Amino acid sequence: MAYKSLLTVLTDPSLAAGPVAQGIALAGAQDAHYDVLCLGVDRSQAGYYYAGASAMILQETLSLAQAESEAVESAARDLLKASGIRWATDSGVAQIADLGRHVAAHARFADLVILPKPYGEDRGAELEPTLEAALFEGQAPVLMVPDNAPPLTAPKQISVGWNESAEALVAVRAALPFLQQADLVRVVVIDPPTHGPNRSDPGGLLSQYLSRHGVRVEVDVLSKTLPRISDVLMRHARDTSCDMVVMGAYGHSRFREAILGGATRNMLEQADIPVFLAH
Repeated sequence: MAYKSLLTVLTDPSLAAGPVAQGIALAGAQDAHYDVLCLGVDRSQAGYYYAGASAMILQETLSLAQAESEAVESAARDLLKASGIRWATDSGVAQIADLGRHVAAHARFADLVILPKPYGEDRGAELEPTLEAALFEGQAPVLMVPDNAPPLTAPKQISVGWNESAEALVAVRAALPFLQQADLVRVVVIDPPTHGPNRSDPGGLLSQYLSRHGVRVEVDVLSKTLPRISDVLMRHARDTSCDMVVMGAYGHSRFREAILGGATRNMLEQADIPVFLAH
C-alpha cells in the first residue's frame, strides 16, 4: 500500500519550499506522481463595491491574481525541475469564495494532499479554506507541513490521537502507508471515558487492528493535564520524539472551531512537526 498520486495546492510562492520539498521526497520514496496546483486568489468581495466600479475593480483584481498564479507556478517549477520525479503543474485564478471548488476538483483524485501550515504571521486568508476544501469537498487526507520541517518519507515514531471517533478512524486508515513503515506507533488516549465500552482497555481494539497490518503499537493513556487536548497531544509527541501526529479532523463543525476553538484548529496553529489529518 502506497500513495501514488500526491497533490500540493500553492497560493503563495514564499510558502512553496516546505510542501514541495515534502512532495518531492515522498514521491521519490513511493514512486508516486506529484501534481502542484498553483492558484492566484482574487481576495476581493465584488458585492461591496460602489455602483459602476465593479467591472473596473474586478478586472484589476483578476489581473493581480493572474500575476500571482504565474509567480507561484514559476517558484514551483524551479523547485521541481531538478527533482527527478514525475511531476506536473497546473495554474489558474480563483475567487476566494469559490476556492473550494477548484481545490476539491483536484484533491478528490489524490491519495494525499500536502499543504503548508494555514495559520501564523503573514499567512493569506485562503490557506484555511484550501485545507478544509481538500478534507471535506475533496475527501482526501492532508499532510500539513510546518515551516522548516525536514521532509519525511518513513517517519520512525508516529503519535496517533485516538478518541474512538469516526474521524480518527478514517485518519488511521488513510495513514496506514506511514504507520506500517514506522518503528513504533503510539496510540494516545487522553482521559478515556470511565463508563465507555472500552474502559478496561482503551485503545485496545485499534491496536489489534493495526497489529494485524504489521504495525508496531504501544498505547499511552494520558490525563488532560493541560487546558486543551491539542496541548497534551503535542507535548507528548515532543516528549517521545515523534516525527508525525495522526488525528481526525474537525470532530466539531468548522464554524464552532472557528469561533470557540477546537483540537484541529489548535493543533494546526501550534504544531512544529507534520500533522496528518483526515475527516
